[in-house]
Amino acid sequence: MNQRSSNLLDEALGLDEVIEPWPLRGQVVAIEDQVETSGSFVLHHLLKRSLSPNSSNVTIFIAFSQPFSHYDRILRKLGCNLVSQRDNSRFFFFDMLKLQCPDGDEGITPEGGLIALYGKIHKTISALPEISWKNVSIIIDDLSLMEVAANGSSDYVLDFLHYCRTLTSEFDCSLITLNHEDIYSSEDRPTFFIQMEYLADILIKAEPLATGLATDVHGQLTVSNKGRNKVSNFHFKVKENVVECFYPGRS
Repeated sequence: MNQRSSNLLDEALGLDEVIEPWPLRGQVVAIEDQVETSGSFVLHHLLKRSLSPNSSNVTIFIAFSQPFSHYDRILRKLGCNLVSQRDNSRFFFFDMLKLQCPDGDEGITPEGGLIALYGKIHKTISALPEISWKNVSIIIDDLSLMEVAANGSSDYVLDFLHYCRTLTSEFDCSLITLNHEDIYSSEDRPTFFIQMEYLADILIKAEPLATGLATDVHGQLTVSNKGRNKVSNFHFKVKENVVECFYPGRS
């Protein structure tokens, strides 16, 4: 992202002033998108910012949606090398894709995968120097696929998210999640979806334009920052290696 493009998003998130200590420390950030309007670019932007060369931030990335190679390719276009960040122990990648297709009782259970995953996250943070704890970001790339991996049990996912929420209190780290709003009917939204909206200190919604599709605008972002008591709304356009954010009519 270039300076102009990231300004509106960074301002809405509180990332426009200092990068260390990590401005999102101790906070829960929930990103919600829709099938036709992906919000993954927000996840990529937060990942890039958390791994800024001017900071000592550490990111724990839990992938249910895409493999390491996918994120490495995207972040390289944004000027961030995940391989070197991993080698420098600033980026920890937990590949959970193999848990997407459970066979019988081999999927995630409360005693199994999710509890083990939480244990890995806790152990990873605990092994870091104490001064780094508040600069840790835990990123989950797809809550809906976590639910699939958990044999469709939203209760397991909710328990796991509550465990991760306690980490933001224990270590003052941040929790960032992405979920897809329109794959659920309004009556069938799982409890964890509603809980994430409630727990979120910052709620980011990527939605189609109210006026429909447009060639020069891909959608709109609404950022509700409870800590700042501020709601920001602007349009965005995703390009090859940059996302442009702008107010309506100023593309």
